[in-house]
Amino acid sequence: MGYELQAVIAGGELLCAASRDLSGAGVVPLDQDLSLMPMTNELFDAFTGGSADRASGFWRLPGGFGRLLAQWSTAGPVAYVEAEYFGGAGEQQAAVWSDGAVVLGPLHAPEGQPFPRAGSPIAQALRRLGAVADAAGDEFSAVGLDRHRHTEDWIASLGSQGLS
Repeated sequence: MGYELQAVIAGGELLCAASRDLSGAGVVPLDQDLSLMPMTNELFDAFTGGSADRASGFWRLPGGFGRLLAQWSTAGPVAYVEAEYFGGAGEQQAAVWSDGAVVLGPLHAPEGQPFPRAGSPIAQALRRLGAVADAAGDEFSAVGLDRHRHTEDWIASLGSQGLS
């Protein structure tokens, strides 16, 4: 069974306010006062303009989108995370912006490599956002990122909220 995610994560109020006027953006509440904005195709296309321009090291972070995340981070820390796993093998990456600059990463955990003592890139990013691991797992499960297995499922969970 696989898992894949491409999303922006930040405090709920910050992310709702920041993404309000973005075509293709929708926000899903997580636990611990965080929220997730899945990288929809519409949102991705709006920032790439059809080009293949991507932020260094990321699969679905459009070139130039990092500048927007830096701007949002003046109101609080903002993370961009990606994960792709199938059959237990895969990789993930994450970065965190705060006060207008990258303060963590980009971190990359390549396929076949163990996570460092500090944890997975996504767990480290969540920690920078204030997430706290629970007794049963890490920050990833503590905020509810295990609720869905695919970015498309997060988009579908927007349901009646729709895309802003």
